[in-house]
Amino acid sequence: MERSHRDRCLLAVLLGATAALYVWGLDQSGWANQFYAAAGQAGSQSWKAFLFGSLDTSNFITVDKPPASMWVIDVSMRLFGVNSWSLLVPQALEGVATVALAYAAVRRVAGSNAGLLAGSILATTPVATLMFRYDNPDALLVLLLTASAYATVRALEHGQLRWLALAGTMLGFAFLTKMLQSVLVVPGIALAYGVAAPIAPRRRVVHLLAGLGTFLVSAGWWVALVELWPAGSRPYIGGTNGNSIFELIFGYNGIGRLDGTSNNGSPGGGTGGSLPGRPASVDCSAARWAARSAGCFPPRSSRSRACCGRPALLPAPTGYAPARSSGVAGSS
Repeated sequence: MERSHRDRCLLAVLLGATAALYVWGLDQSGWANQFYAAAGQAGSQSWKAFLFGSLDTSNFITVDKPPASMWVIDVSMRLFGVNSWSLLVPQALEGVATVALAYAAVRRVAGSNAGLLAGSILATTPVATLMFRYDNPDALLVLLLTASAYATVRALEHGQLRWLALAGTMLGFAFLTKMLQSVLVVPGIALAYGVAAPIAPRRRVVHLLAGLGTFLVSAGWWVALVELWPAGSRPYIGGTNGNSIFELIFGYNGIGRLDGTSNNGSPGGGTGGSLPGRPASVDCSAARWAARSAGCFPPRSSRSRACCGRPALLPAPTGYAPARSSGVAGSS
């Protein structure tokens, strides 16, 4: 589908305005969610912390999410140093990329004007503006889910396996960003392709199974690595009581999101679970030690903040004063 010069210019304006909206005054957010900022700093200094998403360079405990969103921050901090810009600019760029993909997906179905409208609505939605100016995993999650939707649109045009496989791969890395939240879109994608792909029903089923395979490979390699790695030589899995990655998947980042046992919605990041046989106060001290060993002090969940309510110890960006957690955002 060819784009006119006018369409290209309008798209450039949209993406430029989106970038300005998401980047303007970004340093005023300081370290944003310091829980993930601490993990980013650790990953920028230790490849083992990078691999597991550890909260500290000594690899005592991981954050309560898989590490994909931290990988982006880690690479940025390795390249540009540990500062609020290297922490938050990648989130803003993920927002710009999400708007571009939303435009591209809608344009292929309904034309350039509809694509520009969709991109504009997404870019200016208040929750998106907040999300893409903060270092929670949601920014990368939304980008990857949007990418999977775009790939599905492309797959539906001619029944092309490679595009459906790409959609599965994007969903797999979305799983490595926020686990079971990534699969909420899977039924819609499978139903759309199963009903509307312009190929024989049998080939649709084969393609869907191939897409499932790419999802399992792109998500499962890290899960298998963590599960097979000797527990004594890797960091403790934050957000669990039993140091199990499957408990994190199906508990804290799965069913716990529905029944409230994950403390979802509590302001401030946290480890999301107590170490076996230890009260929350001991867990808090361990997390505090871990963060300090990385030179940082992350915000806490409501449980741990009760015993750890102290200012952040990350080095303050220029013109930014360390402050107590405001409760605006947290481990989600």
